[in-house]
Amino acid sequence: MELKSLLKTVDFEPSLFKALKNYNKKKFISDLMAGVIVGVVAMPLAIAFGIASGVTPEAGLITAIIGGFIVSFLGGSSVQIGGPTGAFIIIVAGIIAQYGMEGLAIATLLAGVMLLVMGLCRFGAIIKFIPYPIVIGFTGGIAVTIFSTQIEDFFGMHIENLPADFFSKWGAYFQNIGSTHIATLLVGVATLLIIMFTPKITKRIPGSLVAIILVTIVVYLLKTFAGLEGVDTIGDRFGTITANIKAPEGFVLNWEVINNLISPAFTIAMLGAIESLLSATVADGVIGERHNSNTELIAQGAANIVSPLFGGIPVTGAIARTMTNINNGGRTPIAGIIHAVVLLLILLLLAPLAVHIPMSCLAAILIVVAYNMSGWRTIRSLSKVKNADVIVLWLTLLLTVVFNLNIAIEIGLLLAVILFLKRVTENVHVSVIRKDLNLDDDDHNLATLEEEHLKLEKGVEVYEIDGPFFFGIANKFDEQMRVLSEKPLVRILRMRKVPFIDSTGLHNLEIFIDSAHKEGIRIILSGVHKSVHETLKKGGITKHMQPENICDNIRDAVAKANAYVTSYKEQ
Repeated sequence: MELKSLLKTVDFEPSLFKALKNYNKKKFISDLMAGVIVGVVAMPLAIAFGIASGVTPEAGLITAIIGGFIVSFLGGSSVQIGGPTGAFIIIVAGIIAQYGMEGLAIATLLAGVMLLVMGLCRFGAIIKFIPYPIVIGFTGGIAVTIFSTQIEDFFGMHIENLPADFFSKWGAYFQNIGSTHIATLLVGVATLLIIMFTPKITKRIPGSLVAIILVTIVVYLLKTFAGLEGVDTIGDRFGTITANIKAPEGFVLNWEVINNLISPAFTIAMLGAIESLLSATVADGVIGERHNSNTELIAQGAANIVSPLFGGIPVTGAIARTMTNINNGGRTPIAGIIHAVVLLLILLLLAPLAVHIPMSCLAAILIVVAYNMSGWRTIRSLSKVKNADVIVLWLTLLLTVVFNLNIAIEIGLLLAVILFLKRVTENVHVSVIRKDLNLDDDDHNLATLEEEHLKLEKGVEVYEIDGPFFFGIANKFDEQMRVLSEKPLVRILRMRKVPFIDSTGLHNLEIFIDSAHKEGIRIILSGVHKSVHETLKKGGITKHMQPENICDNIRDAVAKANAYVTSYKEQ
């Protein structure tokens, strides 16, 4: 009972446990078919993402196996497929270049801890509210960067010391365009054409899988019997692929290491959270279910904690593989678990065959991945709307391409907060009423009144705040108070539409009350919500005014104000 209570407190309800309650043979057959297909489809992608990230092909497969299993076993989505994705290619490659493999392992583990804490603290719903233009900017920028990293392999160039930054990299490509290996380029083009035309024949088998099988066989035959040279394969670049999973490794953790890696770890965590919840949300719309975002974050955190211990890279929800799972009949996490088992069998039994896959074939697959994730149609559509969203989108995209994803995510999140505050502040109003006060439908506690308005005596003013009284509107309220020339006898602050008040609001309210008292103006609060009232008590505001001047509704507040003005005039 205590365990159930704890799980409910942290909002941890894995979909697998719910699915097993009504599981049957029919569901298993559907999940089995979907799991096998997704596992086969995930194999070339896992290898491609691993190589493009700067790690071994085995590392990509290990990530898909371990990450796929944990995400399905503990996740909050029925159909989510976890593993390495294209979004992390740039981050992982950058971390390896600067901190090495151990640095990547530590950053991934720290990111897993962050994701775990996000899920335990119920941040799932908050992550999903990151503005859409920022998400599109991230993914668009990542797509452009992935595309730019695949040109060398696609054209068969051999550039020594290829620059890391975007513009220098493209400068090197143009300078070395004459070194293009025609056979390698033809292999890449053939891969693209197969991927493009496969859907016209069948939509159940992804074009990338068909392309990698056909192109690998053709290149192997040409190399063996026709003496084809110069077309690099995985084996030429990495040697043999070992069919085993490393034993868990430990890391040296100290404050200096954590301090150096906390920024890239945060980038991994935020991008992982965004991509996973976006994938789960898209899946919800297709299968008509609703995932548990907090449970999903916990599962993603666990996967990223365990993956680096076995030599893996960051894990997240993969939209393309999740949709493949759905389209082939997968409806419970069992399909995701089967997909992980299939990948394990591929690693153990078929790994030696993967060395014959041409590098230009993998480059072509990643170019298609970049195209699909670019969202260029959405970018074009949003760019037609002339507002702040367009600036945010393009700024995020350019920061991702020109600098790095760490800077883009940090500035993007800052922009998201600024946009949110700007829009909330614009929609929160402070109105001043000096004449009769009209009642509306929100005055449900005054429904028994026959009159439609309340009479205000001369010398009574009502100030109504419509929205949260946080630091943005608090300053706006303070500025409006400063421009008022008239000094009434009573000011009623109507707070029926104030859902919360923060420390800045408390501070401004305290100054407002004290300044009014110094000028001989009485302050009455009306319609204060219970939670706001508790905040006022804890903030010490109630010590600055008489308790009876905090009224439950506007009728009592106006009656009290009118009575005070009348008695004042009679003196």
